[in-house]
Amino acid sequence: MNIARISQYLFGMVIIYLGTTLAVKSTIGAGFWSALFVGLSKSLPFSVGFWFAVSQVIIVFINAFLLKGRPEWLAFIPIVLESIIFDFWLEFVFKDIHFDDAMLLTRVGIFTLALVIASFGIALYVLTGLPRSPVDQLFISISQRFRWKIGASQTIVAITVSSIAFMLGGPVGVGTVISIFLFGPCIQFWLQRVTKIKWFNKSSISVQT
Repeated sequence: MNIARISQYLFGMVIIYLGTTLAVKSTIGAGFWSALFVGLSKSLPFSVGFWFAVSQVIIVFINAFLLKGRPEWLAFIPIVLESIIFDFWLEFVFKDIHFDDAMLLTRVGIFTLALVIASFGIALYVLTGLPRSPVDQLFISISQRFRWKIGASQTIVAITVSSIAFMLGGPVGVGTVISIFLFGPCIQFWLQRVTKIKWFNKSSISVQT
């Protein structure tokens, strides 16, 4: 494991949660997982990063149950790192920055930028082959357990999580629906391009163009 690979992994995480925070702040509607974490922080004590970590820990054991195996202990590495990074952006850097009163065009622009930034970060992060967060594994676990297509598993999880987030007062909106259908293609877009840049680590997955 070299320094360049770790740096790409961490930089990817930082970029992901910068984009995630911008999506939340745009008020257009955050991604379904982010909406859940923000909703939990509004309804219950503790920060978004805290509920991010707690939810992910629970999902580690859900994945193990679905796959009838042992918990993936290495998944705790991104849980800790990402919860800290998410709190850094949302609770410190952008704490007093709000776009509620901004023009709709401005908020749409911020949301679009958020989608581009976060999907680029995920492409960098995934390509390193280092431990990924449990939510990234959940769709696959459901698909394997029930023999469903990945797309169907993702849609079911997305609708379920979005519904819970809405009931908790999370930032569910048009952007949440858009992210369900466009986030995957955006990630694929960046994966195809990042793999062509020689100085990025890209040995862990094969990208179909």
